[in-house]
Amino acid sequence: MKITASMVKELREKTGAGMMDCKKALSSVDGDIEKAIELLREKGLAGAAKKADRIAAEGIVECYIHGGRIGSMVEVNSETDFVAKNEEFQQFVKDIAMQVAASQPLYVSREEVPAEEVEKEKEILTAQAIEENKAKGMDEEKSKMIAEKKVVGRMNKFYERICLLDQPFIKDPDMTVETLLKNLIAKIGENIKIRRFVRFEVGEGLEKREENFAEEVSKQMGL
Repeated sequence: MKITASMVKELREKTGAGMMDCKKALSSVDGDIEKAIELLREKGLAGAAKKADRIAAEGIVECYIHGGRIGSMVEVNSETDFVAKNEEFQQFVKDIAMQVAASQPLYVSREEVPAEEVEKEKEILTAQAIEENKAKGMDEEKSKMIAEKKVVGRMNKFYERICLLDQPFIKDPDMTVETLLKNLIAKIGENIKIRRFVRFEVGEGLEKREENFAEEVSKQMGL
C-alpha cells in the first residue's frame, strides 16, 4: 500500500512522533493507522530511557489557581515546539500544575534532594526504628538489622511526600507521576522533562495574628 503524506500527517498529529518514524510505522503495517499507533507506542516505551539524555529546550509554562488561595506554576520541556503545541502534552502540563498545588512537593526528583537532608532523615528514621525494635524486646544487634529494612520502606514514603515524580498521580493514584510521564514520552516519542515548579499559598510563612474574639470586640467598642 502506498503511504501518502496525508496519512503520515494524520499519524503524526495523533502521536506527536517524528515524520520518518510515522512513515516507517505505516509502511510496516500496510497503512493501518491504529496498528501504526500501537507500534509507535511499543517502540516509544522501549526507547523512553534512551530519550532521557536528549535535549528538551522547548515546552510551556502553565499555572493553576485554586480558590484564589493556592496557586502553582510549572515549566515542562519538550524537544520540539510541535510537541509543545500537542493537546495531550498541554493537558499533561495542566495536570502537573494541579498536582503541585494539591500535593505540595518540594522537589521534582530524588536527585534534587540535598544529600544532607537525606542523611538527616535516615538518621531520624533509623533511631525511631531501633527504639521500636528495642521496645519489642530485641537485642541491639537484631534491632539494628531489622531497622535497616524498615528505613528503606520509610525512605520511600519520605520521597513520595516531597518528590513530585514519586507521588501518586492525583487523577489516578494507582500510578506515579513518573509513570504518567514515561507513558507520555512513549506515546509522543520525544524526551519530556518537568524542569521546575513553584507553589504559593496565601499567608504561607507569615506570622498570623491570633486574638481572642471577645477581646477584639471589646477593643472595637472601646471597652
